[in-house]
Amino acid sequence: MKSVLTILAGAGLLFSLRLVAAEVPENLVVEGIPAHTPELRADVGRYLEFRSAAFCSWHPLRRELLINTRFADAAQLHLVKFPGGARTQLTFSPEPVAGGSFQPREGRCIVLAQDKGGSEFYQLYRFDPDTAQATLLTDGKSRNGGGHWSRDGRWLAYTSTRRNGKDTDFYLVNPADPKSDRLLAQVNGGGWGVCDFSPAGATLLVIEELSINESYLHLVDVKTGALQPLTPRGGEKVSYGEAQFAADGQSVFVTSDRGSEFQRLARIKLASGKETPVTANIPWDIEGFDLARDGKTLAFVANEDGVSRLHLLDPQTGKERPAPVLPLGVISGLKFHENSRDLAFTMSSARSPSDVFSLDVQSGRVERWTASESGGLNTATFSEPELVKLKSFDGLGLSAFVYRPDPARFPGPRPALVIIHGGPEAQSRPQFLGRSNYLLNELGVALIVPNVRGSAGYGKTFLTLDNGFKREDSVKDIGAVLDWIARDSRLDAARIAVYGGSYGGYMSLACMEHFADRLRCGVDVVGISHFVTFLKNTQDYRRDLRRVEYGDERDDQMRAFQEKIAPLNNVARITKPLFVVQGQNDPRVPVTEAEQMVKAIRDRGGAVWYLMAKDEGHGFAKKKNADFQFASMILFFREFLVK
Repeated sequence: MKSVLTILAGAGLLFSLRLVAAEVPENLVVEGIPAHTPELRADVGRYLEFRSAAFCSWHPLRRELLINTRFADAAQLHLVKFPGGARTQLTFSPEPVAGGSFQPREGRCIVLAQDKGGSEFYQLYRFDPDTAQATLLTDGKSRNGGGHWSRDGRWLAYTSTRRNGKDTDFYLVNPADPKSDRLLAQVNGGGWGVCDFSPAGATLLVIEELSINESYLHLVDVKTGALQPLTPRGGEKVSYGEAQFAADGQSVFVTSDRGSEFQRLARIKLASGKETPVTANIPWDIEGFDLARDGKTLAFVANEDGVSRLHLLDPQTGKERPAPVLPLGVISGLKFHENSRDLAFTMSSARSPSDVFSLDVQSGRVERWTASESGGLNTATFSEPELVKLKSFDGLGLSAFVYRPDPARFPGPRPALVIIHGGPEAQSRPQFLGRSNYLLNELGVALIVPNVRGSAGYGKTFLTLDNGFKREDSVKDIGAVLDWIARDSRLDAARIAVYGGSYGGYMSLACMEHFADRLRCGVDVVGISHFVTFLKNTQDYRRDLRRVEYGDERDDQMRAFQEKIAPLNNVARITKPLFVVQGQNDPRVPVTEAEQMVKAIRDRGGAVWYLMAKDEGHGFAKKKNADFQFASMILFFREFLVK
C-alpha cells in the first residue's frame, strides 16, 4: 500500500507538471526544448523583473514628460509629473506602444505609433489623455513612420508605404481632423524619412538614405510638395544622420561624415548649400543632438569608443559650455523643453537600467525622473565591462567589452559566451545587460561582446570592411576573438559559445560552421541563414537598402558567392547544438530563414532547439515570451556550455 507521503509526492509532481505546461505562452511553438521546472522559474525569476524607461516627449506647457516603460506584458506610455514622481500609465494595450509625442504649444493630444504582433507595420494614432480615446490617423494597413510635428502643433508629417508597399512617400495630417490626411510628395525608395519642419512651417527637411554610407537631404515645399535637393550628388559619398533647422530657419544643423571618417556636427547654409564642420576637433561620431527652441544652446552626444559624452555648445560662437560629467554609459533621446532650459535624455550603464534624466543647462543640475526596478537585485555589484583591444587576421584593430564573473565565487578559468551584435552596422556598447547578468552572477559565464569590422562607431572605412565579397572577413574577426580567449588564463577555451540576433544571428550560424571544433554550442535569434532567400522574402521597402550592404543577388557572381557562404548550404559543418529563436511576423528576417535552417539540421540528425512566437516579429517584445525564451536559453547553456 502506498504511503501518504508517496501519494502527496505524486500529487505534487502532477501539480508541477500542470504548472510547467501552463507556463508555456499559448502563442509559442516549442520544439526540442525541455520542460521548465518550477525550480528553474524560481532560480531565474529575479532576473526577469528588470524594468527600463525611455524618454518620449516633454509636455509643452508644464514641466512634465512622457515616457515608455512596461508594467504588464508590453511597453506603454506613462506620464511623469516631476523628477522621481509616479509613473502614471496612459495607454493599456496588449501590443507594445513604440513611442509618442505631445502636440506642441498646447499639449492637447499625443500622437503614438503601434504595430500588431511585431510586424513593424506601424500605425499612427491621436490619443486624448483626458478620455483615453485613440483615433487612427493612418490607413491601418501600410507601414507608417517618422511622425514629426510642425512647431505650431497643427500638422504632422510622416512617411507611408500605402501607395505600393515599397516607396516611403510623404504625407501630412492635422491630427485634430483625420480627414485632412493628404499625400504631400511621392518618392522612389524605402529609405526616406522626416527630419524637421522649418520654424515657419512652410518647409519640410527630409532625408533619403541609400545605404549606411550614402544619404541626401532635401527640402519639401509644404504647399506644393515640390522637392529641392539640399546636398549634392556626385563625388564623395556622404552619410547624414540627424538634421534640424536652426532657430532662424536660414540654415540646418546636421551630423555628417563629409571630409571625415566620423560623423561630425556641421552647419549647412540654405542659401549657398555650404557645409561647415562644427566639431572638427572631436575624433568620434556625433550620434545625436538637439537645439534649444531659443537657439542659444545646442546639446550633442559624442560616441567615444562606445561610451557617450554629453556636450553643450553655443551655436552662435561655436564655443563649448561646461557640461556635467555623467556615469560611463550610453545616452540617447536628447530633447529640450519648450522653455529652452530643461534637457531630457535616456541613459543606461552596466549597473543601471535605462532611465530618464534631465539637465538644467543654466544651473548644471541633473535630475533623475525614473528609477526602474531591478527585481530586488543589488545592481551595484554587477560586473562592469573591461575594454580590450586585439588584432584580427589581417592586422586590423578590433575592440571588445569583456564582463567577468566574480572570481571569488567562480574561481578558475570560466566558460565564455561571445555575443555578436546585429545591424550589421550597429555597435556593442556598455549598456545595462538586464537578465543576461544571470549568466555572470549565477552560472559564472564570462561575456565577450566584440565590435567586428562593419560595426558603427569606428569610422566610415571600418564600416564598409564587411561589404559584398568581404562578408566572411567579419567571421574571421570572431576567430581572432577566440584566439584572444585562448590566451586569457581566466577564460576556458574549451567552453565557448556564440550568441547573435538578426545579422548577429547569421554571424552565430557562420561561426558554428567555421569554428565547430572550437565552440560548444550557439544561439541564433531571428538570423539570416541564406542571403539569397533572405533578400527574396524580406519586405519590399527594405530590399534595395539591404542589397547595398549584403550584395545584389541578381548579379550572377554575387549570387554564386552568397550561395557559397550561406550557412544553410554548409549545414553539414554545423556539428554542435544550436538554439534557433524566431518571430512569425518578422518583416526583416522572415520566419522562413529559421524554418529552413532547423529543417536542414534535423534532416542530418543534428541537435537543434526551436522556439517560434506567433505574436512576435524581429525579436520578442512581450514579457511572457521573452521570459520563456530566456529561461530556455539558460537550460541550453547549462546543458551544453557550463557542464
